[in-house]
Amino acid sequence: MTTPIQLAEQLSTTTLLRFATAGSVDDGKSTLVGRLLHDSKSVLTDQLEAVEDASRKRGQEAPDLALLTDGLRAEREQGITIDVAYRYFATTRRRFILADTPGHVQYTRNMVTGASTAELAVVLVDARNGVVEQTRRHAAVAALLRVPHVVLAVNKMDLVGYAEPVFAAIAEEFTAYAASLGVPEITAIPISALAGDNVVEPSAHMDWYGGPTVLEHLETVPVSHDLTACHARFPVQYVIRPQTAEHPDYRGYAGQIAAGVFRVGEPVTVLPSGRTSTIAGIDLLGDSVDIAWAPQSVTVRLADDIDVSRGDLIAPSDDAPAVTQDVEATVCHVADQPLTVGQRVLIKHTTRTVKAIVKDIPSRLTLDDLSQHPAPGQLVANDIGRVVVRTAEPLALDAYADSRRTGSFLLIDPADGTTLSAGMAGASFAAVTRAPAPAGDDAEWDF
Repeated sequence: MTTPIQLAEQLSTTTLLRFATAGSVDDGKSTLVGRLLHDSKSVLTDQLEAVEDASRKRGQEAPDLALLTDGLRAEREQGITIDVAYRYFATTRRRFILADTPGHVQYTRNMVTGASTAELAVVLVDARNGVVEQTRRHAAVAALLRVPHVVLAVNKMDLVGYAEPVFAAIAEEFTAYAASLGVPEITAIPISALAGDNVVEPSAHMDWYGGPTVLEHLETVPVSHDLTACHARFPVQYVIRPQTAEHPDYRGYAGQIAAGVFRVGEPVTVLPSGRTSTIAGIDLLGDSVDIAWAPQSVTVRLADDIDVSRGDLIAPSDDAPAVTQDVEATVCHVADQPLTVGQRVLIKHTTRTVKAIVKDIPSRLTLDDLSQHPAPGQLVANDIGRVVVRTAEPLALDAYADSRRTGSFLLIDPADGTTLSAGMAGASFAAVTRAPAPAGDDAEWDF
């Protein structure tokens, strides 16, 4: 039997997988997540007792495992997921952060939130209904967010007699659609979340299926998004100047390395100013080190006394991103108030926040068929569309396709700080025709 100390040692050497679940209403997402937690022994005794008690009060003989994730009162009453529910669990092979995202079309923005940092997305399909509009929508969002691995979980196989032809037809249709969006890897698994078939343990009813269970695939899928292999980027969060007798001339730039590796002696460029220097030292947890990598939090010291402040980006001189004041991106609008052409906003990119104006909204994406609705004039809640934003100061943006960390940004309402849209710089998976930007008076923002 594995002792707690042995388990802790094993977990310290395991990798971390962030994944999200999505699917239409009543496809069984919460039941799948509950089954995954229950069968992998990741549920505490008091949690299970609370679920059993709640299930009895609702007249259910067996525990409703969906209640392990549906925590809001409104969710339990309606039997649907509304908010993003995060769960943390682990096996001896891997640690997991799971985002159980809503299935209803009006909560598309919540799926974007949950899947934005995911390395894998599990898309559920009811075997009785097959691929529906919302299935295509979720596949499109996963492709748009550059999620590298997608699992098609064909659920409720027990209700179609565990028939292989039903599964094969759904898997073929979904795989063709997702591949056309550019999803690099698709794995189809037939399951019954309610009965536990192929979730943690192999099913005794589907001997025609020879692939992995859901948990086995989650434990073994390669986590290919290695931040240390990306372009090195260090957003400055805070300037440290003790000015004490012990450290009279110390000047360090603190923050978290967003991507890549930095080394002492490496020539670097500070953006957006473009000034250059060399890394003189790197301090990590009170000690000086010669090398540091993402996502470590460090303090960088430069050889030259140049002007660096919060919001600046330090990058290798031979691999520095271009700076721009014209941002073309795909955004998911998350606020209830619309985003309109000519609207003044703040754009937050890493640790830098600058004023900006929405110069154009060339198109809105119709996720049902991936068609573009030209010149919509505005984006409302849950809309996904192309925008052109003019910033008051230059930004060092990477393309989202190259870096999910430094290619993403937020549009914020300057009046009250409300997040308006989540943006992904550069091209989306669909071709976009840009409409001419309307003229406007931008004098108030001094561009």
